[in-house]
Amino acid sequence: MSILQLFRKKKDATTDGSDPKPVNLAAKFAEAAGSKRAQPYDRQEAIEELCKLGTSEAVEALLKRFTFQIDPSITDQEEKDAAFEGIVAAGREAALAPVRAFAAKAESLSWPMRILAALLPEEELVDELIVWLRRWDTEYAKFVDPKLQILKRLEDYCHPAIREAVEPFLEDVNEEARFNAVGATLAQKDANSVSALLKLLLDEESVRVKGRVADGFVALGWEVADDARDAVRKALPYAYSVDGSGRITKRG
Repeated sequence: MSILQLFRKKKDATTDGSDPKPVNLAAKFAEAAGSKRAQPYDRQEAIEELCKLGTSEAVEALLKRFTFQIDPSITDQEEKDAAFEGIVAAGREAALAPVRAFAAKAESLSWPMRILAALLPEEELVDELIVWLRRWDTEYAKFVDPKLQILKRLEDYCHPAIREAVEPFLEDVNEEARFNAVGATLAQKDANSVSALLKLLLDEESVRVKGRVADGFVALGWEVADDARDAVRKALPYAYSVDGSGRITKRG
C-alpha cells in the first residue's frame, strides 16, 4: 500500500459512521517529501500530492526537498524540479512567506533565488535579495555560502539600490565575497563607485580581485584621478597600467 493509499484509508475510516475529521494532507505528505530515507516512490508521490494542494503549508513542505541530495543525480534533479514547479504554481501569495522563512535558515539559496525569479518581477526580486543581503555583515563567519550566492546573483542586475547595498562588502574579510561584490558593483556601471573600487585596489592582496577591478575600469573607461595614478600603477597586477589620460589599460 502506498503512502497516499494509507492516508486515504485513514481519512475515510470512522468509528461511529459520522463524517471523517478533516486531514491536514500537507502535514501528512511533508514527512515523506522531505525525507532522504523515504522510499523513492513514496517521496515522489508525496511531492506530486503537495504540488496539487498549492497551499502555503504545501509550499513549506516542498521546500524541504531542497535540503538534501539523493542518488542517482538525475532522480534528485527530477524531484527538485517537480518541487520547484509546484511551488511556482502555488503563486506568490502562497509561496512568498514560506520561501522567505526557508531562505533565512537555508545553507544554500540557489533554489530559493530561482523560485523568487519565477514569482517576482525583476525590481521586486532585487529588493528582496537586498533584504536578504542585509542579514550579513563583512566580518568573519564560518559559513558564508548564502552571502556569496546573493552577491553573485546581484551581478545579473542593474538597479539603483544595488550599489549602496553591495559596496560595504568590498571590505569583506572573505576574498570571494570581495570578488563577487566587485562584480555586482561594476554591473551597476555607476561612476560613483570609482572611489570605493580604487580604495579596494590599493588595499587588496588578492591578485584576482585586483584583476577584476582593473578589468572593470578597462571595460567602462573610467579614469583615475591624477593624484592617485602613481599609487594605482604600483597596485595593479603586472599586465595592467595607467595611461596618460588616467585610464587603466591591459597589455596583450
